[in-house]
Order: sequence, then C-alpha cells, then structure tokens
Amino acid sequence: MRLLVSVRSAAEVAAAVAGGAGIVDAKEPARGSLGAVDAPTLRRIAAAAPPAMPLSIALGDVRDPSALGAALAALEGIERRPRELYVKVGLAGVREPAAARAVLAAAVDAASASVLRPDVVAVAYADHDAAHALPRDMIGGLAAEVGARGVLLDTWSKEGRDLFTWVAIHEVERWLEQSRRRGLLTALAGSLTVDGVRRASGLPADILGVRGAVCAGGRLGRVDEGRVRSLAAALMGPGRAAESVA
Repeated sequence: MRLLVSVRSAAEVAAAVAGGAGIVDAKEPARGSLGAVDAPTLRRIAAAAPPAMPLSIALGDVRDPSALGAALAALEGIERRPRELYVKVGLAGVREPAAARAVLAAAVDAASASVLRPDVVAVAYADHDAAHALPRDMIGGLAAEVGARGVLLDTWSKEGRDLFTWVAIHEVERWLEQSRRRGLLTALAGSLTVDGVRRASGLPADILGVRGAVCAGGRLGRVDEGRVRSLAAALMGPGRAAESVA
C-alpha cells in the first residue's frame, strides 16, 4: 500500500517526499474534498516533484460532462509527464446512474485525447447521501464499465468524521475486493488519523490518501515532514508506527 499525500502548493512537496509519500496529490482543500488547484499552482507542484514521483490531480466534483475538457486543460502546462499520472473525478450532486456514467465516460475520453494521457480515478463517497451522490458500489461498477483506471473511497464531508465512522471496516474490505475483481486500482481516504491509517493498513487497498493528518494546523495548514513519516511508518507495521509516533 502506497501513501498518497495531498499538497496545495509546491512548497509542501519537499516535506511530503522527504516524509515518505509514495504519491504526491495536487489538491486545494479550501475548495472542498476534491478541490482543484489552479493551473499555475499545478505546474509548480509538478515541477517540484522528483521525476520518478507519481502525481495525482484532483479535478473536483463534475456534474456536466462538457466541463471535463476545461478541467483537463490545466494539465497542458506540465512540462514532463510523471511516471504515473492520475486525475480524480468526483460525482457529488449526481444522483442518476446514467448521468454519472456520462461524466466518467467523458473523463476517460478527454484524458485519452489529452497530451499527457492521465489515468482516471472515479471517486465514491462513504457519506454519499450528504454528497447527493450514488452509493460506492454503483460508482465502482460505472468506473469499470467506462474504462477508468481506478476508484477511490473518500468522505465528502471533512468535519471530523473519518471513513470508518461512515462505513464498517468489513464493508470497506468487501468494497475493495469487489473493485479489484473489476480490475480497478483501489484507494482509500477520508479524514484518516494515525489510528485510522493503522486500521486501513491491513486492508487490500493499493493506495491510502491523507491531508489533514499530515498537516500542522489541520487540512488547511501546512504539510509536516514528521507527520508524513509517522503515517508512512504506520503503513509499514504497528511496531514501526508506535516507535515513530512516540
């Protein structure tokens, strides 16, 4: 399982990488759970990341398929394609399966037609009712149908309740296994603390994403190298994590 750390500026990249992040994720937390950074900030984040570091980019929650072209246009300023490049597409506010499928299909088509050809990751929300979105199982099925690369289970609300307060751990495990059977890359996020990361570390997810838990001052604060290192250790085993957090 790789640790994904969300950064809102190029200045946070060094701390994320030095602390042990396996993926750098460009996201503006002040704009919501999947807030997109602006194009100049994205270019600076991509330039600050090491050449071999995978890059993930939040595009926000998309209701209109025609908006995908403009959202992906921000990637055109990236000078070099990272070894792995992902774009995350949320579906808050989209309750009809046909409409959600249209958005995801448009994202896959637009990504395939772009110069950098990023892989699309569909975002399902554990608190889907609050997000006015479809349930997680439906998002996974639609993602597989349209040829998305992966699926992320996150929380839309960032008010202190983590992923496991919304979904029991055995249900998360079932969802991950189902997504894997569909051939999807799997990721988990959702206001996870160190304890939450420890719980998630035993699950069959490919990627675990964090923001607030690695920031001094909460998710709107600044990424701290020591906090990243603590969570990276938590993914490697309870003994190592306890030593790091102490």
